[in-house]
Amino acid sequence: MTDQSGRPRVGAVKQITSHSNPIVKEIKGLVTLRKHRSQSGLFVAEGLKLATDALAAGWSVRYLALGPEARDNPVAQRAAASAKARGALILEVNTGVLAAITRRDNPQMVVGVYEQQLTPVDAIDPARATVWIALDRVRDPGNLGTIIRTADAVGASGVMLVGDCTDPFAVEAVRATMGSLFHVPLARLSTDAFKALAAKWPGMVVGTHLEGSVDYRSLDYSEPALLLMGNEQQGLPADMAACCSHLVRIPQVGQADSLNLAVATGIALYEIRRKHLSL
Repeated sequence: MTDQSGRPRVGAVKQITSHSNPIVKEIKGLVTLRKHRSQSGLFVAEGLKLATDALAAGWSVRYLALGPEARDNPVAQRAAASAKARGALILEVNTGVLAAITRRDNPQMVVGVYEQQLTPVDAIDPARATVWIALDRVRDPGNLGTIIRTADAVGASGVMLVGDCTDPFAVEAVRATMGSLFHVPLARLSTDAFKALAAKWPGMVVGTHLEGSVDYRSLDYSEPALLLMGNEQQGLPADMAACCSHLVRIPQVGQADSLNLAVATGIALYEIRRKHLSL
């Protein structure tokens, strides 16, 4: 059951009942600290749906923790068998351990630890793209996860994280994607790298801006498109707005001074992809 270092070997099954177990502490660190996720290249995703989505999409799994309810669940058992065959360590744990890992009173029956995947900047191919979404310094993990989920729904080619963005592999962000994280390519870019990419982008570069003079519905969108969205608090700064071939606005008639970032991104994405979605 263990290798020469004393750690459980890959493709094995281990029962854990103690909250102080080193593997439990390792997983808890991935949940709570971005530094641990960055250093290890791992992240945590909760739930049987996300486990099956990750396995179906071919993502590498390090651990799969199964609670008591999973033992009689045939879908969970198939997921565990698949993960074990790929070299994952299967952890049989009690509900208390699951709650300690996830910081939730009613944890899901399955918790997985997966290897992070990011698309290199030089692998972004506009010639094969529908629309890429670029997010400038997005701060809220729920917004980011929702945007990734919407990108999946419209058939977008991927999401670029520009500058100092929130961690897409934080538990809150992963949860908000509802599994779309495993289907939508993600890329991290510096501001300068994004500006260089936008300058040579062969299609439309569209930014939403409160001072945009063009109604977002009036453009004749073509692909490949690049949709640039600003920070939740500050919107697009002048230097980023200058990267755009078109600045558009989303009309508002109420008293709200702005739209939620994820909502605004969804509205723009569906308009860009409308002709391709038969809407």
